[in-house]
Amino acid sequence: MNEMAQLNMSELSISSVAPMLSMIVFALFILCVGVIKKDLSRSFYSVFCIIAIFVNVGLVLDFHGLSVSFFDMLLVDGISLVSQLIILLASALFIPLALSTKEYFEYTIAEYYALFLFMIAGFEFMVSSNNLLLIFIGLETSSLALYTLIALHNKAKSVEAAIKYFTMGSLSAGFFAFGVAMLYLTGGSIDLVQIGQSIKNFNLQQSLTALIGCVFIASAIGFKLSLIPFHTWVPDVYEGSNAPLAGYMSIVPKVAGFIVALRFFEMLSTSGMLWVKDMLYIVAVATMSLANIMALVQRDVKRMLAFSSIAHAGVVLCALVVGDTHANIALFFYWIMFVFANLGAFAMLWVARCDDKVCWDKRFKHPFEKFAGLIKILPSYAVIMAIFMVALAGIPPFSVFWGKMFLLSSLINSGYIVLSAIIMLNSAIAIYYYLKLIVYMFLKEPVVTDKNLYVANVSMALKVIVGIAVIGTIFAFLLAQPILGYIGYFVSAAGF
Repeated sequence: MNEMAQLNMSELSISSVAPMLSMIVFALFILCVGVIKKDLSRSFYSVFCIIAIFVNVGLVLDFHGLSVSFFDMLLVDGISLVSQLIILLASALFIPLALSTKEYFEYTIAEYYALFLFMIAGFEFMVSSNNLLLIFIGLETSSLALYTLIALHNKAKSVEAAIKYFTMGSLSAGFFAFGVAMLYLTGGSIDLVQIGQSIKNFNLQQSLTALIGCVFIASAIGFKLSLIPFHTWVPDVYEGSNAPLAGYMSIVPKVAGFIVALRFFEMLSTSGMLWVKDMLYIVAVATMSLANIMALVQRDVKRMLAFSSIAHAGVVLCALVVGDTHANIALFFYWIMFVFANLGAFAMLWVARCDDKVCWDKRFKHPFEKFAGLIKILPSYAVIMAIFMVALAGIPPFSVFWGKMFLLSSLINSGYIVLSAIIMLNSAIAIYYYLKLIVYMFLKEPVVTDKNLYVANVSMALKVIVGIAVIGTIFAFLLAQPILGYIGYFVSAAGF
C-alpha cells in the first residue's frame, strides 16, 4: 500500500501543477475573506491579485526541462511556459484598471477577483496539456468565469453580451466534446500524441470518423480564436463588456486558443493529414481580409477594435500554416508586441468612459464623433491614442511592426510569398480605419469642449498602466532581440 501511495504521488507531481494550484488557492482565499469581511476595498483585492500573479510567475519560471506528469495529463514544456508568461503579463496589466476613480459594481465584490483568478488557472491548464480532457476542463473553467465577469458589469448590454457569449460558447463546448468522443472512438485515446500515432494506421472508415472529430474540434478552436466564420459573437460581446475586459478578451483567451491550435494542428500535420495546412491557409486569408473590410464600415471605436483583433488573429494564424520553429517563435513574438498596443487602446476607451453624461450617439458608447477634435481638448490623450492606433496599423518603429516583420520573414523563408503579400495588402487596408480615428482626433472640430467629461474616470493606477502600455509600444524594439532569444530557447526546448 505504501509503495502504491508513493507511486501515485510521484505520478501526480505537485510541482508541475503548482502554478495552477496556487492560483486556485489564492482565488479560494479571496472568496473566504470576502465572506468574512465584506467591506474590503478594491485596492486590497487588486494588490492581492497582483501578488498571486507574481507568485505564479515565479513558479512558472522554475523551469527544469520537459515534464509529463499529473498521470500523463499535464505537459510542462517551453511552449506552455512562454504562453503562461504572456497570460500572466497581460493579467497583471489588466487588474489595476479596476482602480478607476468611480467605483463600478463588479470591482467592489470579492467574487469578481476570485473568478478572474479561476479564469487564469483555466487558461494555464489549457496551454499545459496534450490531453484533450484536461484541455476541455481548462477551456470550460476559463469560459464559465469569463461569462460571469462580463455579466457582472451590471448593464443591460453586458447581460446581453454574456448570454450571447454563453450561448455560442456552449455550442463550441459541445463541438469540442463531440470531436473528442469521435477521436476516442477511433483511436482509443484522448492524448494528442497517441491519437497522432493511431491516425497513421487508420483504415478508411476510421479515417472518416477521425476526420469528423477533427472538424468539430477545429470548429471549437475557431470559435475561441474568433476566426471567420466563427466570429459573429465578437463585436456584440466586446461592445457589451467593459473596455478593459474587452481588451483582455482580445488577448489572453486567444493566447490559450492558439496554443491548443498549435498542438492540435501540429499533431494532424505530422500524422499525414495534408489538408490541414490548406484549410488553415484559407481560414487565415478569409479572417484577416473580411475582418479588415468589416472594420472599415464601423461607426463605433470599440467595435472597430473588435474587428481589428479578429484581423490580427488571422495574421497570427499564418504562423500555424508554416508550422516550423521560426514561425512558432514569430507567433509568440507577435502576440507579445500586440499585447501593449491593444490593451492600451482599450484602456484609453476606459479612461474616456462618460457614463451617459453626454449622448454622442443613441446606439453606440464610443462613436468616432466622441473623439472629434480631442487634440484641442486633451492633447496628451489624443497623442497617446494616436500612438496605439499607429502601432496597431503596423507602422514602424512601434511594437506590432516588429512582430509583423518577424512573422513575414518566417513566411518568406518557408516559401509562402503569396500569403506574405496578402498580409501586406491587408495591413494597407487596416491603416485606413486606424487613421480614421486619428483624423477625427486631430482634424475635426470637437462636439463637446468640456474636458472633465473625458477624464472623470482617470486614476493614478490607470495612468500607470497606460504609461506602461505606451512605453512598451514605443520602445519594444529595444528588447526585441532578448525577447526573441528567450522565446527561441523555450520553443526549441519544446521540440516545435
